Amino acid sequence: MSDTNIPLPERIRPRSLSEIIGQDHLLGEQAPLRQMIDQGHLPSIIFWGPPGVGKTTIALLLAQAVDRPFISLSALNTGVKELREVIAESGDLLPPVVFIDEIHRFNKSQQDALLGAVEKGKITLIGATTENPSFEVNSALLSRCQVYTLHSLDETAIQQLIQRALGSDKFLKERQIKIEEYDALFQFSAGDARKALNLLDLVASTFEAGQENIINNALVVKTAQQNIARYDKSGEQHYDLVSAFIKSIRGSDPDATLYWMARMLKGGEDPVFIARRMLIAASEDIGNSNPNALLLAGECFRSVQAVGMPEARIILGQCAVYLATSPKSNSTYLAINQALQLAEKTAHLPVPLHLRNAPTKLMKQQGYGADYLYPHDFPEHFVLQEYLPPELKGTQLYQRALNKREVEAERLQQRRWQQDQQQQ
Repeated sequence: MSDTNIPLPERIRPRSLSEIIGQDHLLGEQAPLRQMIDQGHLPSIIFWGPPGVGKTTIALLLAQAVDRPFISLSALNTGVKELREVIAESGDLLPPVVFIDEIHRFNKSQQDALLGAVEKGKITLIGATTENPSFEVNSALLSRCQVYTLHSLDETAIQQLIQRALGSDKFLKERQIKIEEYDALFQFSAGDARKALNLLDLVASTFEAGQENIINNALVVKTAQQNIARYDKSGEQHYDLVSAFIKSIRGSDPDATLYWMARMLKGGEDPVFIARRMLIAASEDIGNSNPNALLLAGECFRSVQAVGMPEARIILGQCAVYLATSPKSNSTYLAINQALQLAEKTAHLPVPLHLRNAPTKLMKQQGYGADYLYPHDFPEHFVLQEYLPPELKGTQLYQRALNKREVEAERLQQRRWQQDQQQQ
């Protein structure tokens, strides 16, 4: 195979940890991973970060740095049997580094198979995930791993990466490329090194060798749009597709919602990931305009986990259409964000005495719980009473949206609190 048939990210893949770009917080001179490697120590690790930031490459280079065998597996095509075979074949004297890409797709039995090997020191595990490991990796396995977050590459890192490629890759050097504008390269790569290099490779493939060639924004946009299938190969459209999916739900378009969901499923997206995103949308974009949306999304999430594909597509489709056609409201989403901001600014304010618990005699003597009015002792289970610190009296964080349920709820609240408002 000629070099030109090898993708550019592979042609210039870093050969040492010092060549890694954009992860200085982990691999810089005084950074934690660098210090551990300098001491010859490599614990089990979970790398959490978006695609194209070097998780696989860093795992390989870490193994090489401590002179350990490296075994790479994918959660997409590795079962419990294969895992146990790898573990059984690992040597006791020199445990291999076992890298598992997309470890969040391993089920409980697969993760349990890893747990025993990690506990006994038969392997050093390095897992890579784009999902929050606190939710996707079981707690026993997670507690035996160091979790490190990898960041998307910023514009400076992307530019540095591209300049390194232009200066080191034979194919690119022959084309004498000069980059006049970087904006489109930054936009299309979105912090993903692999995307940036693939796009650079695509643009360069249109150039002739032996003459100066210019790259500008217009050329990058034209090339990316004409070659979107090649450019986004291997599932790299992940974040664009899920963004279109969620925005279609928010925009109340069931047809577009189903289309983008189908695109994700056809591309091999984890159905549990899709169900989780709908669970979030049910609260963020629908909220109290239709509380049943959250219940249905929660049941969808559990059902998809229990059933699996291909039948899970039916459950996903039902939930997606329900969410897309539901009334929409982000009032509680906005309210909790405002509440968090206010809480950060006013964390010094004490809890009013009448709202405090008084489990001891001394606390009662100090006035804890005194003058608290128990709402259930009053008609309609409501009584006028202040629940905020005095300094925040009258603060309104929740603003209802214009939908039937929230309007009705507001009328009840206005009737309840009318006397208090008049007193103000």
